[in-house]
Amino acid sequence: MNREQHDDWNPRDATIQEDQRHAYDELRERCPVARSKFLGWSLFRHADIAAVLSDPETYSNASRHLAIPNGMDPPVHGPYRDALAAYFGHDQMEQLEPRARAIAVNLLAPAIAGGQMEFIDAFATPFVLRTLCAWLGWPERQWECLGGWVHGSQQAAFGQDHAAGSALASLFSEHAKANLSLHRAAPDDIVDATDALLSTEVDGKRFDDDEIVSVLRNWTAGQGTVATGLGILVLHLAQEPALQDRLRRDLTLIPAAIEEILRVDGPLVANRRVTTREVEIQDRTIPKGEPLTLMWIAANRDPRAFDDPNAVTLERSEEAGLVWGQGIHLCLGASLARLQMRVALEELLSRTTRVEISGAPPRRAVYPSNGPAALLLHLG
Repeated sequence: MNREQHDDWNPRDATIQEDQRHAYDELRERCPVARSKFLGWSLFRHADIAAVLSDPETYSNASRHLAIPNGMDPPVHGPYRDALAAYFGHDQMEQLEPRARAIAVNLLAPAIAGGQMEFIDAFATPFVLRTLCAWLGWPERQWECLGGWVHGSQQAAFGQDHAAGSALASLFSEHAKANLSLHRAAPDDIVDATDALLSTEVDGKRFDDDEIVSVLRNWTAGQGTVATGLGILVLHLAQEPALQDRLRRDLTLIPAAIEEILRVDGPLVANRRVTTREVEIQDRTIPKGEPLTLMWIAANRDPRAFDDPNAVTLERSEEAGLVWGQGIHLCLGASLARLQMRVALEELLSRTTRVEISGAPPRRAVYPSNGPAALLLHLG
């Protein structure tokens, strides 16, 4: 990074983290290409980010660590993504849905009986990670280990604690490889995603264990975003009783509500790219080899791309939305995340007559997450 240039902002400043959406909206209008030591060059406008996503040759997603397939560029990226895409198909999600629904019902039952719950810790996090374990064919009790890893990784990212991040990566690798060994010792029938990974090939070569761990790490990290997304969805519904009642009367509107609420208030703040040549964006010259941070939640609220961008409008077209990204790195696990969110909301709304916030407004999480850190609910 060119150290001679001044910083335009400090992403970790308390005034930013107190209300990330407001802060990023303000920067989008005042300084749409903003430099900082923490995030490099941050882009806030929808058109700028869409242009980056459409040009992987100029804006690399390659990682210095093994990261399949997200941390790869073309032409290497395509075959790996194609090999993994089959795991998220319609049939696979249809087979998982009854198990996901049973997990949701089991978690909701005591909360509904008691009339109150802390949604993030009592439902969102265990639900998404237990569903992931069911899909992977891992023991359900392992969700707690995965949850600790996700939380620790987010803290290490915010604190730029590379030692902690490395230790967590090693811990995850040990945990994942133990599960691979258990699956190798089991019958050969392919019954879950882990078994499928063990037989996956790219260019005639099977994945080795480190490659499988890389895939599993990516999938597990994404579950933290899904849990945060669920917290955001329920927070908005608790704050908007008319919308909540509308969805309860017509559960088929839930998929549209998921897309639109998460556009207005996204669970993942940003993703990274690196320039492969000098570029100019919004009259600012960015040298080759510089990190870019694509600020999803600012772009998804850009009035240049969305009429009345802060309004949740279920009839809005999803075409311009960046909830799941765009281009060759469009979220591979979107179908799994959509299934988890839809099932959770269907079960919550169909088993209650009202969902309200109990107590003070919830405290928000900090970068790289964006959502309620805790969410105490009253259920009627």
